[in-house]
Amino acid sequence: MNILTLETTCDETAAAVVTERLEVRASVVASQDALHRRFGGVVPEIASRAHLERILPVIDETLRKAGVGLDQIDAVAVANTPGLAGSLLVGLSAAKALCLARQIPLVAVNHLQAHIYACRLAADREVFPCVGLIVSGGHSSLYRCPGPLDFELLGATIDDAAGEAFDKVAAMLGLPYPGGPSIERAAAGGNPRAYALPRAFLRDPRLDFSFSGLKTAVRYAIAGPGRPDPAQVRLTGQQIADLAASFQEAVADCLVAKAFAALEQTGMRTLCVGGGVAANGRIRQRLGEEAQRLGVDLHIAPPRLCTDNAVMGAIAVERLKAGCVEELDLDVFPGVVRSASQPVGAKKFS
Repeated sequence: MNILTLETTCDETAAAVVTERLEVRASVVASQDALHRRFGGVVPEIASRAHLERILPVIDETLRKAGVGLDQIDAVAVANTPGLAGSLLVGLSAAKALCLARQIPLVAVNHLQAHIYACRLAADREVFPCVGLIVSGGHSSLYRCPGPLDFELLGATIDDAAGEAFDKVAAMLGLPYPGGPSIERAAAGGNPRAYALPRAFLRDPRLDFSFSGLKTAVRYAIAGPGRPDPAQVRLTGQQIADLAASFQEAVADCLVAKAFAALEQTGMRTLCVGGGVAANGRIRQRLGEEAQRLGVDLHIAPPRLCTDNAVMGAIAVERLKAGCVEELDLDVFPGVVRSASQPVGAKKFS
């Protein structure tokens, strides 16, 4: 069985062809970083228009790389939640058109579940049940995951997501977008203890995150309350490196503390981590050190599967096994579905 998977939740237009044995026959990702760089973040209208221009060429290139034609595709899977409304609609419309033309099943994918499923793909073995940590530009969440399609929310950010904070801090430091890689590069030459930055909720039993105060603390470290815009302050290269390293370490402290607190509260011994921020080398190192110390089975998606991609849409295989397909009136759901046991619109087929 060949499944075409589509991903257009934010600012990457991606497609992949995977099999029921979780073999990846082809994967293509068209990034929009260059389009959004001048704005320091993703502009939703620009993102959706770029998806519209790229979706068919990306599908065509994916099929060619996989060596299959549309007549050899047995189902189409597409992320329909969560994400930017306009971006989601482009991918869903393309998927519906293909399914209608070919009379093949349409499978909905929950983007957040797919991020954790990337760990299953990389491990090439069962990783469930587990605690799932998702850290990206729009999400910083912890889930109890008894199975690949059964997620229970344990905690989430109450304000900025970790990736959003990386982008905003990078802008204050005069570093290019996207902020995650820029801060990691700058932090390599910095002292992570140079600035005493806050770690919100670190000793709070709740499994929630907050990165807004950390972002504000960096702003005050640059310019101080009531002082000029941080962008107008001239920092030395070492000051930038030290601030980047101190900020990165504060984020790592929060993510590590809450992830392992979630394991303790649930009694689970497996941690799966996905999302764009999970590509950060220092965060991966800290998670690995703590997992080794506590004897936890840790799975972090490889960097190529951390940022948005269609390969992780292979979670559609699990939905097909469970007998779930969608009607062609399936809608998009931009916000996070609080009960993530299944994407909205799921239906059993006999």
